[in-house]
Amino acid sequence: MHSARFLLWSLLFSTVLIGCAEITSFRSQNPEDEDEINLEKQEVQTDYLSKMITIAGTQFSEVQCVGLVVNLKGTGGADPPSIYRSWLLDDMRRRNVRNPNQILDSPNTALVLVRAYIPPVVKKGDTFDVEVALPPNTDATSLRGGWLLECDLTEQAIVPGRAPLKGHRWAKAKGPILVSAGATEDSPAAVLLKRGRVLGGGKAIKERTLGIHLQSEFRSFRNSQRVARRINQRFFGYKHSQRKGLATPKTDEYIQLDMHENYKNNHARFLQVIRQIAFRENSVQERGRIDRLLKSLQYPPTAAISALRLEAIGKNAIPFLKQALESPSLEVRFYAAEALAYLDDDSGVHDLIEAARQERAFRVYAFAALSTIDKPETFYGLRQLINEESVETRYGAVRALWTLDKNDPFIRGENMNDEFTLHVLPSSADPLVHVTRTHKAEIVVFGDDQRLQTPLALAAGSRIMINAKSGSDTVVISRFQVGKEDQIREVSANVAEVIRAVAAMGASYPDVAQMLAEADAQYNLPGRLEVDALPQGGRVYIRPPLGSESSSGSRKRKTRIGGTNLSPNLYPVMRNAEGEVIQEEKANDPSVEESGVTSVTDVRSPDDEDDTRSEKKPGFFKRIFNSDGE
Repeated sequence: MHSARFLLWSLLFSTVLIGCAEITSFRSQNPEDEDEINLEKQEVQTDYLSKMITIAGTQFSEVQCVGLVVNLKGTGGADPPSIYRSWLLDDMRRRNVRNPNQILDSPNTALVLVRAYIPPVVKKGDTFDVEVALPPNTDATSLRGGWLLECDLTEQAIVPGRAPLKGHRWAKAKGPILVSAGATEDSPAAVLLKRGRVLGGGKAIKERTLGIHLQSEFRSFRNSQRVARRINQRFFGYKHSQRKGLATPKTDEYIQLDMHENYKNNHARFLQVIRQIAFRENSVQERGRIDRLLKSLQYPPTAAISALRLEAIGKNAIPFLKQALESPSLEVRFYAAEALAYLDDDSGVHDLIEAARQERAFRVYAFAALSTIDKPETFYGLRQLINEESVETRYGAVRALWTLDKNDPFIRGENMNDEFTLHVLPSSADPLVHVTRTHKAEIVVFGDDQRLQTPLALAAGSRIMINAKSGSDTVVISRFQVGKEDQIREVSANVAEVIRAVAAMGASYPDVAQMLAEADAQYNLPGRLEVDALPQGGRVYIRPPLGSESSSGSRKRKTRIGGTNLSPNLYPVMRNAEGEVIQEEKANDPSVEESGVTSVTDVRSPDDEDDTRSEKKPGFFKRIFNSDGE
């Protein structure tokens, strides 16, 4: 009898041990962990996809070519024999260009090196910025006023001891070249005239997609299908009225990932959410985890990761995220409202508007979230932000409004010669003119009654002059060109009217930017001129003391919100000549605590290995773009 009981208890104990081993075996395979904060001190763990996967395709892809710039006014010139000249001559012959050598030697043309960084998740027809630079030993001195003729952007492979090899053709490039408005040929900054940028001048002819790689210890066809199934339970779309998941398993270790519509302007956020999806979890386990996440969401230091994990759960988490909107903490309300926005819930619109207005560290993410909520409250709130004194708040609101509805009469703007867009917006704040030099050619005039201060003498390119006498309320715009009849127009001194007039006379976007820069330097503008005043990610937030800390007088804690690599693609970050992100604030400040969600882990696919090597050893394009003093 006793032996039978002992045998029964032994079997039960063995079964429990086996069950525990099955529960914990998945976690023990990977030491890399993101322990969930558990305020009740319980030993509860969740296996997130972040432990199993790495993301591919998040890096910018560098493409290059040799091109020809025309319309220079005597600042071009011959390029000595070189591999660049040979490439361009071959391309010109393929295009049936007559007398190519004569064209290259003209003082009104110049051979240039062209480079661009194709962003992740590009669809055919998408546009991006293109950089151009004069090669060394050329007779050309300036690219101002130049137009880049169409050229093909391809990958370049660096082979030691051999000329660079051309790879696949990814895009085409053309358009007017924007150079530094303040540089002149006889100034120390003349070197800046040897390089420039074509805003939106590149157009993709192929698509770039994201992908997921299973880590080696999880690699199997079964796991590939299970991971894709979990993602598709959360993210899906419709094709021909049929539901279709966004993850497609291709091999035992690779899953193709399409972008969800809500995240098209914030790729990094989409990947963050993917990584926080639970690998396997039943409804009871999910409800228990939601309760724990709600508690940690109310605590500012863990609010970011908690909101992200609730967003990964989906619609079931919406009621709990709404509860966090009642928190006295702006940080908690912001993270909850941000997650709700991507879940198609507009409950947190007012909290996102408040975050954009009050806290610069939250601003870029608040604007990105607002750009997904097509509701009257969103439009109203964003329009009110145009009256703020902060320049980046005003322009950030404009870009969010334009993303919501490009055809909204308030924000639509005017098409100027298919080269740039002019927006004239009423604003109760100080007068401001904003000009872009990245992403899209755009001028925003904040204050529709701005008038140029006279006297003035400005130039818009080499052929258009703008003049006004002291005290005059009108300006005279003249265009002179050899072989053509002179054009003279008289318009009011209204800033927007002058921009329209010079554009009607043929001024390009770089010409208008030059005119505004001169007006600013000569104090002709009634207010400020700003360039690319964009909110950025990775800023430091000073968190107010928590609970008892406030009474004890402890210091406020610094924490970094997100990172530059998490900036929404709606607000592109600034990059240097190497294509590296220009950090606004030093990331190695020892007094700054990371917020817990600061990056998207990325791994390169085997096809990207050559790109990694080329980054370690700069190729010929990198050497040219980094020469001549920058």
